[in-house]
Amino acid sequence: MSCRNKEIILIEINEIKLINLAYLRVCRKSVITYSDIKGVIHMIHVVTDSCVDLPAHLLKQYNIRVVPLSIRVNGKEFMEGVNITPREFYREMAASVQLPQTSQPTPAQFANVFKELAGKGKVLCLTISSKLSGSYGSAVLGKEIAGNSNVTVFDTLAASIGQGLQVIKAAQLINSGLSLEHVLEFLHKMREEMKFIILLDTLENIVKGGRLSKFQGSIAKLLNIKVILHNVKGSVEVLEKVRGKNKSLQRVIDLLGERCEDFSSKIIGITHVDNLEDAEHLAQEIKVRYQPQDVLVHEMGATISTYAGKAGLIVAF
Repeated sequence: MSCRNKEIILIEINEIKLINLAYLRVCRKSVITYSDIKGVIHMIHVVTDSCVDLPAHLLKQYNIRVVPLSIRVNGKEFMEGVNITPREFYREMAASVQLPQTSQPTPAQFANVFKELAGKGKVLCLTISSKLSGSYGSAVLGKEIAGNSNVTVFDTLAASIGQGLQVIKAAQLINSGLSLEHVLEFLHKMREEMKFIILLDTLENIVKGGRLSKFQGSIAKLLNIKVILHNVKGSVEVLEKVRGKNKSLQRVIDLLGERCEDFSSKIIGITHVDNLEDAEHLAQEIKVRYQPQDVLVHEMGATISTYAGKAGLIVAF
């Protein structure tokens, strides 16, 4: 089989996968084996930051490198996902009088990872929204420090599982054999269509952060007001205020249907702050009502749970 003129070649893999080899820059062999293809597929390395909130088994399965943010709470500093688990952080957060402080990875942290991986192929780094954290800016500076043109930094304009769904999709597309250019084309479309809804069970962390007075927080608690937020061009804005837990959960379910008509090809992600009961309730109701391709439920990491607060929920699709 000739690879003259870099023409498009489709090779069937495992009888169901078609691997597009149009984007292999060098092809000198007359016979291409699966081993050849597999080696090329893994030449694009996926990097993200710890706001991604994906289960460890998926990060391992897709060989995704995570650069951690730092968290300072109760006078102690931690690296998210390195020396503190979500559950350990929930306990620290509950015991803290002040809102925990979060810091994006330094440019040097990103640069070190980029230098290590860029020598083995291309690097695609997907970060939390630049409107919510400085992680994207650090990654861009890290690319400059690394001095390697093989690095591409992508702003997901999302957070938590909304960021996570984009990271997983990128890894899947890379493993299917798509070129980086085509992966980015898909990600731009996915980012544009990405929606996420945040349900705050308590306003305690907003009060701790000084964005709401203690008096206002007390009134909201007394009236059992739950705040629903949504994403707007990478930022998060208040959408509605609902009285009562059950009504707020039902409203979140209704909002999905108002924002998307067909979920059959969508994976819906749900993250929670020590609130598995409500997360699983949402997952079950969503499966019955909308019949998505799948629903992924996971704990919210330290950085995002700092702002979502106790029992907070995020639904992304």
